[in-house]
Amino acid sequence: MDRLKLKAVLGSHPHVQAVKNGELRPELFDLDFIEYTPTNTAFKPMVREQAFDVCEMAIVTFLMAKAHGKPLVLLPATMLGRFQHSYALYNPARGPLGPSDLEGKRVGIRSFTTTTGAWIRGILANDYGVNLDKIRWITFEDPHVAEYVDTTERAPKDKKILQMLLDGELDAVLGEASNDPKLKPLFSDPAAEAAKWYARRSVVPVNHLVVVTEQLAKSRPDVVAGIYDLLKRNKERMGPAASPDLLPFGVEANRKPLELIVGYAFQQALIPRRYAVEELFDATTRGLD
Repeated sequence: MDRLKLKAVLGSHPHVQAVKNGELRPELFDLDFIEYTPTNTAFKPMVREQAFDVCEMAIVTFLMAKAHGKPLVLLPATMLGRFQHSYALYNPARGPLGPSDLEGKRVGIRSFTTTTGAWIRGILANDYGVNLDKIRWITFEDPHVAEYVDTTERAPKDKKILQMLLDGELDAVLGEASNDPKLKPLFSDPAAEAAKWYARRSVVPVNHLVVVTEQLAKSRPDVVAGIYDLLKRNKERMGPAASPDLLPFGVEANRKPLELIVGYAFQQALIPRRYAVEELFDATTRGLD
């Protein structure tokens, strides 16, 4: 059987370098990597046009794509997982601000549908009692999924999110990191807050996993299983995983994070119902561990 040539987009993560540089080569197919910087700029063409055969994708983008019938299949292969508490900032020159103070405030976020935003809003709502509907959300980009109706307020085209925070036009921002000494984390000790949150939830917040087109999944399930195996082998080459493992592989390893982000996405009206974890996969990917 001829080797398939597959168009692929994966970020420049250490745990995929052996795949990207050809050290690990699969038997059934070749991956033709296309570079997108930042990686999230590939999500829109993948959702809207299925522009690649294999693509890294933010989990909330996938959930929303599924809700709108996009022909994509999820693999339980985490490309990016991280604790989210450090990705919320405010400007202390305008007075103290904490997570519980955001109601009535102007909060900037790149797009309302970003996965980091969904995780942090879930933390604010469920751990700090914040009413998300009482926040004035200011966004800068369209959602990746065109069918989602974004009712947030759009920042002027010439404005940059961190500059608006520095200029006092925003009270806080989500999904951003900065070394600017004028800005402080919204959570006073992000590492300690993340450790407490993990102790309570036992969940690693996964941001990016991997999707393939439904066409590939239906026509060559053997290749889809091979893609997963290849990525898993590359991760295993990195040595024993840290604890907690920020890059869970397999349906069971990802079950808790997926259940929680599905719940948060539903609470935030990003998806119309809570999906069971099994619904996120197809007959092939559901059995991957």
